[in-house]
Amino acid sequence: MAEKRDYYEVLGVQKGASDDEIKKAFRKQSKKYHPDLNPGNKEAEEKFKEVNEAYQVLSDSDKRAKYDQFGHAGVDPNFGAGGGGYGGAGFDFGDIFGDIFGGGFGGFGGGGNRRNGPRRGNDIRQVIDITFEEAAFGCSKKLNIQAQEKCESCGGSGAKKGTTVTTCSHCHGTGRIQTQQRTIIGYMTTETTCPQCHGEGKIIKEPCRDCRGTGTVRKNKTVEVQIPAGIDNGQTIQLSGKGEAGSKGGPNGDLLLTVRVRPHEIFRREGNDVFIDMPITFVQAALGATVQVPTLDGPVELNIPEGTQTASRFRMKGKGIQYLRSKSRGDQYVTVNVEVPRNLTQKQKEILRDFDEDKNYRQKKSFAEKMKDFLK
Repeated sequence: MAEKRDYYEVLGVQKGASDDEIKKAFRKQSKKYHPDLNPGNKEAEEKFKEVNEAYQVLSDSDKRAKYDQFGHAGVDPNFGAGGGGYGGAGFDFGDIFGDIFGGGFGGFGGGGNRRNGPRRGNDIRQVIDITFEEAAFGCSKKLNIQAQEKCESCGGSGAKKGTTVTTCSHCHGTGRIQTQQRTIIGYMTTETTCPQCHGEGKIIKEPCRDCRGTGTVRKNKTVEVQIPAGIDNGQTIQLSGKGEAGSKGGPNGDLLLTVRVRPHEIFRREGNDVFIDMPITFVQAALGATVQVPTLDGPVELNIPEGTQTASRFRMKGKGIQYLRSKSRGDQYVTVNVEVPRNLTQKQKEILRDFDEDKNYRQKKSFAEKMKDFLK
């Protein structure tokens, strides 16, 4: 017999771990190796037993004290030191596995979820690309996806048309079998997957040719998706029941579409506000002007006041993107950048030099005064 591993090592915790740390580690490990999630995997089944044995000892303060002092000899009945092995009497896994598997536990004491019960279909995850405008205003898209659908030939039973599915005589339809073993502390009952029906509880003598006994077939289907106005890059749309087909009467899974919004040439988005950088001429900035600004609704006039400085920002209320499940919208912000002219004629340069002698430069005048004070 192989030497037993240290119980703390089995759960992946330090020797001084708290009760909560031990419980959390047990949940993680038991879910990882649970027989219902690893059908037919003997190695996972053995690790699952090992995890439960370790938790039974380390979750009991008296047994843990004996184990810390004497090791396995302190809790193994084969060494005559009391305690109890995996599956021993008086240990209730219900509260632990109720948290993990949503109520009930498919082994070690019966009850709960079984492989032969209704199973929900798998979710389908897919990415959908849309334009900036489609995200802002919403749109309708048609997608071609592949999914496991209920087999029409057998109606999802997995049995050939005209035949029936029979209840497994070995486990009487439970999908599990129990065995008892007498130990020094009494009888120990263990529950394992039925080897005859592999935990299904049913026997298909003549499988359906189309689905080969699975009850589902892979098909291409077209799904129409309504993209809501205001959706943002990276958000996910959930279409209930549009995923893989369930089995044994279980519901279908969902279709989860993650939206990927293509960047826009002009606009950029922050939340529900839209931002745009817009160049204006030196003359427009100096004298003021009315300019045409692109928005999601089309060009809109914006008044540029006289003496506007570069990097000035203007707010256009309600010209942003609609909020999800609301009619209200964000704002658009226009940042103007004054473009300095190039390739001037000699006459234009002379005019600008004459203008440069003007004293009507507030920032320049203020900076010059500060420089004088600094140099003093």
